[in-house]
Amino acid sequence: MRHVTHPSHPIPAMSAKAFVNSAHQPGCTCIAFARDGSRVYTGGIDSLVRIWRTDLGANQEPDAAIDAAEGITALTTGRGYWFSGSSDSEVRRYAYGKTEFEALVTNAIGVPIRCVAVDPQSARIAVTSDEPTVKVIDIEDTTNISVLGGHTKAVRKATWHPSGSLLTTCGADGKIIIWDVSEGQCKEEKAIEGIIPAVANADSSEEFAHDCSAIWHTSGQYFFVATRAHEIITISRSDWTKSSTFVDDALSGAITALALSNNGVYLACACKAGVFIWSTETRRLLYRYDGKQTAIITQMAFSPSQNLLAWTDMDGVLTRWAEPIPATAPDPVKLAPGTASMTVPIKRKAIPMLFDDEADAEKAKDDELDVNETVEVDYENDDWILDDLGGAMDDDSEEKKWSGKDGVKEMVSVTKAQPPFQPGSTPMENKKGYLVYNMIGVIEVTDQDTHHIVNVEFHDKSARKGYHFTDHFKYDLASLGERGAVYACRPEQEHPARVTFKPYGTWATQGEWTYELPKGTRVLGVAAGGAPSSGSRRDFDSDLQGNGNVVIATSANELIFMTGTGIERQCLSLQGDFVTMVAGPEWVFVVHRDGATTMDGSQNLTGRLIKFDDFCLLQKDTLPIPKKCTLKWIGITEEGAPAIYDSAGILNIMPRYRAPFSATWTRVLDTNLLERREGKQESYWPIGVAADNLMCLILKGRQEHPGFPRPLIQELPLRLPFHHLDPKEAPLEEHFARESMMLDILRDGLGDELTTDDIFRRELALDKELVQLIQLACKNDRLTRAVDLTRLLHHTSSFDMAIKVAAFYHLVGLQEKMGALKEEREATDLLANSRDGRRQRAKEFLPVPATVKMPTKPSRPRAFQDFKPPSPKHRPGLERATPVIEPASASFTENYSAFGSSLIENDGGVDDSWSSPSSKRKRSSEEDEPAREFQPLGADSSSKRRNLDEIAATVKTAAARPSES
Repeated sequence: MRHVTHPSHPIPAMSAKAFVNSAHQPGCTCIAFARDGSRVYTGGIDSLVRIWRTDLGANQEPDAAIDAAEGITALTTGRGYWFSGSSDSEVRRYAYGKTEFEALVTNAIGVPIRCVAVDPQSARIAVTSDEPTVKVIDIEDTTNISVLGGHTKAVRKATWHPSGSLLTTCGADGKIIIWDVSEGQCKEEKAIEGIIPAVANADSSEEFAHDCSAIWHTSGQYFFVATRAHEIITISRSDWTKSSTFVDDALSGAITALALSNNGVYLACACKAGVFIWSTETRRLLYRYDGKQTAIITQMAFSPSQNLLAWTDMDGVLTRWAEPIPATAPDPVKLAPGTASMTVPIKRKAIPMLFDDEADAEKAKDDELDVNETVEVDYENDDWILDDLGGAMDDDSEEKKWSGKDGVKEMVSVTKAQPPFQPGSTPMENKKGYLVYNMIGVIEVTDQDTHHIVNVEFHDKSARKGYHFTDHFKYDLASLGERGAVYACRPEQEHPARVTFKPYGTWATQGEWTYELPKGTRVLGVAAGGAPSSGSRRDFDSDLQGNGNVVIATSANELIFMTGTGIERQCLSLQGDFVTMVAGPEWVFVVHRDGATTMDGSQNLTGRLIKFDDFCLLQKDTLPIPKKCTLKWIGITEEGAPAIYDSAGILNIMPRYRAPFSATWTRVLDTNLLERREGKQESYWPIGVAADNLMCLILKGRQEHPGFPRPLIQELPLRLPFHHLDPKEAPLEEHFARESMMLDILRDGLGDELTTDDIFRRELALDKELVQLIQLACKNDRLTRAVDLTRLLHHTSSFDMAIKVAAFYHLVGLQEKMGALKEEREATDLLANSRDGRRQRAKEFLPVPATVKMPTKPSRPRAFQDFKPPSPKHRPGLERATPVIEPASASFTENYSAFGSSLIENDGGVDDSWSSPSSKRKRSSEEDEPAREFQPLGADSSSKRRNLDEIAATVKTAAARPSES
């Protein structure tokens, strides 16, 4: 059973493999890693900046820069440079890894420098001091300075948004100000008060030395900050309010420093109780430094290139904690698996030209590698975190995102693989989100920090009753089916991933069950399928169909099929990376990536329709997703057909899905052609397809997901994107084609039935529309078109109407052709032919019978094949009789008289040709046929022979006596 981690849950103390160096004199110290992680810079009140190599241990002699006249208060690094700020009011620039002073960046005129921060592009540097203003300076042209004024006291810290468009400053006045520095004119975007403490100057307050920086997450959606209430909170960029809190009883005292791992997966913090590492996704405490730490930590940082956490304290000591993240956990540097959408898109450099090396030499000295500028790379097991950031940093347009500089496409551009997603789910925003939003109902989740509140509501409240529960496992995947809801959570530390199924109602108790996956296996998707309930779930008879089916897709590339009661039935292997799936009453529709993405922007997705009854493949086809677009939603129509919707705004369905391996995708709606969209900026979030309508939520502006309160479901009528512009004929043709497609779906499901009342009624309605088109064709003298339309009629009575239309326009030749088509139709039973076709298709896909095994030895010998003599046959009738002499009995005389005198030969001997009836068995062609036996009364075969011998001897003696006398 999985255990829930509560705030009081003990945190594993990691073995302290640490290098400790006394770097500076006791006092406030600062630290910064080089962009490539090969060096770490430390500064202290001794006015020295020491440069430590991270590949060496504690026994090393670091280089030192000695240019500052007073204590070092701030350090930062850029591409090819590193910078120092000191109490002597100056900001100095040095070459990468060097100690020789290069240039003076700026001077604060008599007040100490408090913070220096280089933007992600290494183009600008922000400088704060004891003045209430902030300077943003161009590194290449230090005369280009922007001054930001908004604080009332000293500005303690400054940090950059990952995009470089926002700058966040924290002041001694207790304000956090977010500045928009994306354009030439820098402006204040938001000022937040009451979060960080207001402090006095550095001389009178020890708290001034604490690192109060607002640490931006790599997604750019929110930042972390330590509050005056000794908590760590996140501030959302969308509304600049608190969105979550990091809470654990293990922490005590003020939070003195924060640091974020290079990939945004881990957050480190320092306090009086020690050094701790959190999961930024689950907000749970994971690891704790078990080394001795007595002094206040003033600044800390993760290495951008290796599993290393370093910090400095008030004793002037540098501590490097090697491998704080165990090897079994996700790496703190590489992109977390499944976070293809987590990374901040970085513009790649232009294609290198012949003489670019000379120009680049000035910017990249000593071959420094900036790990923050690396192009995104796909790592193995790339689905550990599913869309944690939701592409928040993807601010570029589709055209700009997929094209290179000046419209030239990059030769080595690699398409970003779409991560797995659950249909109808949304990311968490302001601690609320949707796990499912479909035609059955809604599953809403509210984050309460230590647990979730899950609320389930149904659209048809008369059929099912909604419910809610407290979720301590923090389920992040769910599927709402006709028979129940399935939930799944990801593994965490020693706890495996688990799947829980909750049926809506059952006549038996304990309908809910839980299924745990092997350790290390993650759930990528779940689907709940089943037939709609025909009656009340309290009725026993309605439970004969069970609780439906549950399908689980895992990170081990397996597809697990289970019944709604928890019985494992099958485990299939996926042929590619799982993307999404949805289940219906009879099948599950699974989408996976067939190989890799293509260089021209194709996601290369394939859909498979797998039946629940025998787990056989019903359909397999490539999804018609346009290049440079992604799959947004999959579902099923009311008729049971698979449906897909992509980011291009196109809805496709597969109408003939029951015809094995013969179905095609049909485009039934292009939302870009809707009249309601003219002059509006809106998009559509599908819920389902009902009859002739797309049920969806309408999103305004650049909104990508529905928010709260829950919006109303809207209807968009389906319309095939035909291009016929005739105002009279075009609507009729489009409706006929769309309705015929829907009728094909119904006919494919008839089985041995010929038709239904609903199909008959809808066919008659279509015939009326065809007659209208025939009338328009006759009116415009388009006789060939009229013949084609007549051939499409369904019922013979409709042919009579068409003939009357032709007669009205005095088209005798057309009447004759229509009459011939009617006779042909009457001679053909379309309904029976259609049924025979369904039967034939079913026969074609019957299982192949097993091969009959041939006997190893032939039943009859072949000529000239076996030269051995034939084996002797056992013939009991030819066996030699063995006489047994016994005294004659009185009964023999009665038996002997019955045989007559024919028993004695004329020459006085015994007739040897006679034998008992058993010995005269007629030979049959089949040797094993039983012989019919005849037994005289009072004697068997052997006794009869003995009696005959005795009779013959007696007769001879009697015959000889008269002759002697």
